[in-house]
Amino acid sequence: MATALGVAPTRMELIKLRRRIALAQKGHDLLREKMDALIMEFFGILREIEDVRKNALESLSKAFGQLSICQAEIGTIETLQAAREMKRDVTLRIQTRYLMGVSVPHVEIDQDKKAPLPGYSIHGTSAVLDKATAAFVQALAHLVKLAELEAAAYALARELERTKRRVNALEHVLIPRLQQMIKFIQSRLDEIERENFTRLKRIKAILERRHQ
Repeated sequence: MATALGVAPTRMELIKLRRRIALAQKGHDLLREKMDALIMEFFGILREIEDVRKNALESLSKAFGQLSICQAEIGTIETLQAAREMKRDVTLRIQTRYLMGVSVPHVEIDQDKKAPLPGYSIHGTSAVLDKATAAFVQALAHLVKLAELEAAAYALARELERTKRRVNALEHVLIPRLQQMIKFIQSRLDEIERENFTRLKRIKAILERRHQ
């Protein structure tokens, strides 16, 4: 017999529901553990982002400081000309790694071009230009690392949100619904058992009167 809960009040259905709720509870516990681990990983990356961002800002400040020194020593026009002659193409190698089963990028500057030789003419320039170039290369490395970490944090945040929704769905929707169904079936089976017991007592009483 079907009910408003969409379940038949039978012992077989009760057994099935108890198995389902055991699996749902196990899934909920595993997802809760995953969510806790994701939270720890996420905040760990946020702390790393803070450090790398600080290093990137310091490197950029140092690089622009070296650039100012360079402009003061060899002149703004000469510095701009040297900058135009420099090789500005940067090759990035992007691979995939996994954190808690989440795909995140692993980005690094191509080793062959990690420390590119300046493309400007050595004649008419000085060591300060080399220092400025090296400072900007170092700043670039920090910025690439920062971009990698921020992409990883974004991917973890999305996975964390998905996991949280699944945990909430199990905790507040599926498991309570299964519990309600089990409670209904158990109550109905108890009621049927009482009715059968009462019926058997009546039959017994009738049979006893007939044999008197």
